[in-house]
Order: sequence, then C-alpha cells, then structure tokens
Amino acid sequence: MNYLECATRLCLAPGPSGFERPAAAVAGDLMRPYVDEVRTDRLGNVIGIRRCGKAGAKKILLDAHLDEVGMIVASIEEGFLHITPLGGIDPRILQDRELTILSDPPVLGVVAVKPPHIMEAGEHNQATPMKDLWVDIGMSQEEAEKIISIGTPVVYRENIYRLGKDLIAGKSLDDRSCFLTLVRALEILKDEELDMDVAVLGSAFEEVGGYGAMTATFAENPDCAIATDVTFARTNDGPSRGCVKLGEGPTVGIGSNCSRWMVNRLRKVGKELDIKWNPEIMPGETGTNGWGMQVAREGIPTAIVSLPLRYMHTPIEVVSEADMEKMAQLLAGFIRGLGEEEALCSKN
Repeated sequence: MNYLECATRLCLAPGPSGFERPAAAVAGDLMRPYVDEVRTDRLGNVIGIRRCGKAGAKKILLDAHLDEVGMIVASIEEGFLHITPLGGIDPRILQDRELTILSDPPVLGVVAVKPPHIMEAGEHNQATPMKDLWVDIGMSQEEAEKIISIGTPVVYRENIYRLGKDLIAGKSLDDRSCFLTLVRALEILKDEELDMDVAVLGSAFEEVGGYGAMTATFAENPDCAIATDVTFARTNDGPSRGCVKLGEGPTVGIGSNCSRWMVNRLRKVGKELDIKWNPEIMPGETGTNGWGMQVAREGIPTAIVSLPLRYMHTPIEVVSEADMEKMAQLLAGFIRGLGEEEALCSKN
C-alpha cells in the first residue's frame, strides 16, 4: 500500500459527522480488492466482508471511524455564514482558516478575523468564541441564499502531504489513517487461509457519540471486535506521561474496555513478530467506538488498538507511516490463526 496516495484519496473526501457518504464511497473502493462484499448501511457505515469459506466460522469485526470533525451552517447574515461545530472543534485554530462549504457546487470560505490594529484592550490574548466567528464567502446575502442552505456541512480546506521522510500530515487523519491500516491488514492477509470471517467497518457518527459503530456491531454480531482510533502523540509543548512518540509503534489499550484474552493475544503476536507497541492504560470510558461496541447485544469481547497522532482535531494532523505499518502487521498477526482455539471468543 502507498499510504500517502491512499491517505490523499480518503482524507480529502468530505465526511463530517452525519455526512460521511463521500468518504464511505472511497473507503469501499479501497477495501473492494480484498473482500467478498462491500455494502453501506442506512446510517452511512460502510462494511467489507472477507469470508473464510468454512462452515460455522466465527467472525471478527475491525472498526475505524470515517467521520471527521466539521461544522454546519447555522445562519446567513449579510452574506456571512455563522457556523456551529460537528464534533470537537477548537475555536482557537479557526480564525483566518480556509473552509469548504459543501454546497452544490462547493464554495470556498475564509473565517473572518479582526486585524490587530483595531482590537480592543485584552482581545489580543483571547480566542474568539465560536458564536462570534463568521465565514466570509465573498457573496451578498442574496447570492449566498441561492447557493447555500441552512444546515449545509462545512469542512477544513487542507491537503495531504509528506512531512519529513516518514510522517504524513493533513486533514481527517483522525481516524482515516486507522482505516488505512485495516485495509493494509486485509492486503497482508489477501492470499492466506483464515479460520474466521473478517468484517471491516468504516463507521459513521463517532465524533458525536459513536452511534454508527454501535448499530453496525449489533447488526454484524461478531464474536470479537477491535476498535482502532488515534491517540495522543508526544509534542514538546504537551505532557510526556500518557503520550507516545511517533515512530514507536501503536498502543494497545489495557483496562475495563479491553478483553483480557485479546490483550494477551496482541502481546503474544507483537513478541512473535517483533512489532513494537506501547500499553495504554484505559481505566474507564475510552472515548473510542470500543466503549459502545463492547456492550452490543449480550456483549462483544473487544480490544482497542490506537495510532499515535499529533494535533488531534485540528486541520493539520500528523501520523507516522512506520507506525501505520506496524499497526497493520499487528492486526494481521492477531487475525492469522484466530479461530483455531476452541471457544476462544467466548472467553473474557
């Protein structure tokens, strides 16, 4: 897999929470060479199924969410758009930011910012609240109302590009970089005989509550599941405890949301394949789809594997290509031979 090329295709497809279908279409195309079936459900989740061809086979579900944090048009006044968040948007990074308004056709917008020359005392050191931000689209009220409706979604207008030798930077890498690791795991296992069916889920609505993964897990009824998401990578201005350096491999969650036999198997696979990974302590609610997936139906054994990422929920996030490959190899190794053990997936 060419990670940069695939990230460019997937991450530039618009898909804020509730409007994921363009991203889901690209995700389905990326999976199609490695699965027997691709379908999209009523909530906008895309699911790819690789069948092992064995009667009575168990099933593992791998999830990565496709929705990106975004915004939605709440009002239009004098040709300027007022926007409100879809997911966790930090207003500090919005001023003077280029946006794409997903009208038909799409429209470029720039978040208005007051020049420092006319700021009042104290304004220089304060972030403008979301309620006071406006988007300049260069139109009159009449022109804007002809093209843009209230409720039109909005996303960051950014590209995907190489940062240094190994890093990939750009929009919506949370969590589409993880989806690419799932596709890469399918690619690794393409010509191998498996003992379980594999379902890969590109889920909707994670940034606003995880509802896509909840419903898809209920529908697929897997015997076990792995939720993949991004986690905090270390930066000079951030805490060192609880953050992982880019390039040092993925993290494996350990805690109440993480089934012990799955953590132990990931640990065993990592050792056998010499794949470096880091433990991530998750004592309670994890902020991932794994929290809702675990309690689908009568309960689904669930693990959480995460990819370190810098600058989460900003227009330019950063991941390591080496970490993505280690994560894909770890997931492929976990699946390889899974199902041979009698009643493996019924144990906590």
